[in-house]
Amino acid sequence: MKLILAPMEGLTDPIMRDVLTQVGSFDWCVTEFIRVTNSVLPDHVYYNYCPELKTDGKTASGTPVHVQFLGNDANMLAANAERAVSLGAPAIDLNFGCPAKTVNKHKGGAVLLDEPEVIHTLVKAVRDAVSAHIPVSAKMRLGYLDENHTLENAHAIEDAGANWLTVHARTKADGYTPPAYWEKIHPIQDALKINVIANGEIWNYQHAIDCRKQSGCHDLMLGRGAVTTPDLTQCILQQSHKALLTWSELITLQIQFLTGPSKTELAMVGRYKQWLGMMSKAYPEAQDLWQVVKRIKSVDEMIIHLKQHLQ
Repeated sequence: MKLILAPMEGLTDPIMRDVLTQVGSFDWCVTEFIRVTNSVLPDHVYYNYCPELKTDGKTASGTPVHVQFLGNDANMLAANAERAVSLGAPAIDLNFGCPAKTVNKHKGGAVLLDEPEVIHTLVKAVRDAVSAHIPVSAKMRLGYLDENHTLENAHAIEDAGANWLTVHARTKADGYTPPAYWEKIHPIQDALKINVIANGEIWNYQHAIDCRKQSGCHDLMLGRGAVTTPDLTQCILQQSHKALLTWSELITLQIQFLTGPSKTELAMVGRYKQWLGMMSKAYPEAQDLWQVVKRIKSVDEMIIHLKQHLQ
């Protein structure tokens, strides 16, 4: 079974990837999407989204990082994919699942699921642009507003030469509201020859079991569940129904997170509070800590409070 860390805009940035791949057994992870419009992006953009390009395309713990693109211009997607590979990207992924209104308004992400022929063109352009040994994959939802083109889109991606397909088991209209319809991935798994990876609402070991059974997929992509329970991969692999990391061990990771690079101190504190809020779903200690640090705006002060919890 392969376990993959999902690309989540504003959440699984390089700092979070570094922390989560340090404690989790991920087979690979995927960057937040890089938006492609009408030009080949300068190198610093790639390094901003994927600093791991400077370290053989891997996180500090050795987990490969695949570069994800979002766009609708076949030539530009192909050119940017080629450039990313030249900089060290081990694989390219294409985003056909983002539900954001701004992205969809500019004909990117999930809105393209109403045009399977366009999806085929985009995937094929990227597949033709990069060397055969570089995997090209795609991530899609079940559909945009409905599921009328689900299998058509899946076949379009396969026929274009993708190495595998990840399916988020909801439509754009479903957003992120539970449940995820894992059973609706099963017909895709049955219809395709390439590997299909299931994604959506996998928060614990039991969810992983249920998702694999209902979807028919062997491999899983973990999103918010992996951020909420940083050792979720270990829980799945060791068949544990509860988190294995102690709160003290997790405090050490939080301090590491806070000392990572960030554009501004306020942004770092905000990112940390976002993570702490998510962890409160799995750790009661996080709820207590939140009450103490919710008004703090300084990284140093935040770290002082965290160290007190180590004692």
